[in-house]
Amino acid sequence: MPPSQATISSEQLAQIVGLNSAQVRKDLSYLGAAGVRGVGYGVAELRVDLREALGLTHGYGVAIVGAGNLGAALTNYGGFEAWGFEMSAIFDTDSEKIGSRIGDLVIEDLNDLPRIVEQRDIAIGIVATPASGAQDVVNRFVASGVRSILNFAPSIVQVPSDVVVRRVDLSTELQILTYHLHHDEATG
Repeated sequence: MPPSQATISSEQLAQIVGLNSAQVRKDLSYLGAAGVRGVGYGVAELRVDLREALGLTHGYGVAIVGAGNLGAALTNYGGFEAWGFEMSAIFDTDSEKIGSRIGDLVIEDLNDLPRIVEQRDIAIGIVATPASGAQDVVNRFVASGVRSILNFAPSIVQVPSDVVVRRVDLSTELQILTYHLHHDEATG
């Protein structure tokens, strides 16, 4: 939704998300968004409705474990704040990294995770470690009360049923893209 656009139609939204306009209207009505026939939806109001539906009406503290290239890149990415995610801490176990800075954050000792999670009201943990350390990091997040975890480590981790883990596997995503490339070449 362009920020300068005052209204947007269900047809425009359908084209953006790859659905039909009837499905868009149905889904938005489920969220309580009210459009005007022939006019569309107010962009500002729709943004508020979507943020409320996604639980993005207040900020969430985020902690990253792993101060390598990926952890540093995630820490320095400025796009999270616009959606209410505050990079609150970054941790590592490497004594040569602890105490140095990445952007505005000082790399902290992983052993301090429980105290810092509580002090900074961290709700989301990001695992940016090698696979060998991922389960330990997840266990530490869970023991500290973190119930939402984004796992970039190339491993599957075990968590209690009240914890949500989303795994980002870049190799799988690249394989999906090569499938589409191959499929497009074969049918093109």
